[in-house]
Amino acid sequence: MQYRITGKHEIDERMGGDGYAQTMVELIAQDSSVVHIDCDLAGCSKASEIAKVYPAQVINAGIAEANAVGIAAGLSVAGKIPFVHSFGPFISRRAFDQAFLSAAYAKLNVKLIGSDPGICAAYNGGTHMPFEDCALYLAVPDAIVLDPSDYVMFINLLKKLYAWYGVSYLRMVRKNSARIYEDGADFEIGKGVLLREGNDVTIVASGLLVDEALKAQEILSEQGISARVIDMFTWKPLDVELLLQSAAKTGCIVTAENHNCTVGLGAAVARVLAEHCPIPVEMVGVQDRFGQVGAIGFLQEEYRLNAREIVRKAARAVGRKRQ
Repeated sequence: MQYRITGKHEIDERMGGDGYAQTMVELIAQDSSVVHIDCDLAGCSKASEIAKVYPAQVINAGIAEANAVGIAAGLSVAGKIPFVHSFGPFISRRAFDQAFLSAAYAKLNVKLIGSDPGICAAYNGGTHMPFEDCALYLAVPDAIVLDPSDYVMFINLLKKLYAWYGVSYLRMVRKNSARIYEDGADFEIGKGVLLREGNDVTIVASGLLVDEALKAQEILSEQGISARVIDMFTWKPLDVELLLQSAAKTGCIVTAENHNCTVGLGAAVARVLAEHCPIPVEMVGVQDRFGQVGAIGFLQEEYRLNAREIVRKAARAVGRKRQ
């Protein structure tokens, strides 16, 4: 694993769909068994760009996610490597039985891509806003669940999943994600990324909340609190070793996620700590609520998915440790 972070809190103008299509074209060029399956969302995944180069490698299953995953399972049996894309709520909730039984239970090789995770669905509204997509796949035995923090990591993980056999779920932010890593970064599935060292509290974040965690670390430093920051992009398998090392070093933890924290990253972290290292844990995330329509900025405030809330929870965690 190698990486350098930008530290600039800038928005990356590159689109997730463009990066996805370019990467798929590269993968198909080296391996004709790679196939892309879409659910009538070629404009989001840019599958039309893949089809221009490799039309035989692109299948539009229509607005029928369960059928799309069933097709993927059949292709896997035939030796293909299928990637299936739809909006996060649909590739999880609507297709869960097929993903669980047709793909995972059957020990097949199916890569599931869910776009516009959490509040990133924005104006698509509550019906399209998945706060539970990762939770469903966390419940699938041996599945991989990934929540990348920026464009660079997303592209790198796509390539890693190509070489990883089994069922996986990868979130994709299509636009306006913060740029965390410089180009050329390389990551390892199952290993968290230590972004900042600290002694008083550990912030374990993923996805949209990683840049907010870095902002919070800067604010906390001004307040005299030393925060360790980890990008825990792999929810499953979780980096238990890094988590326990951090727990032992700082004595308290704050989790931060663009997801329902009662069944997501926060819950996964709390379970490990309860078993191996009981310490104060505070969670920043969606608090058991449905989605709604709005701009990203409004939704971050509405659901308290921001640096200010991470700072508040970090101060509370440190206070609990000292009691």
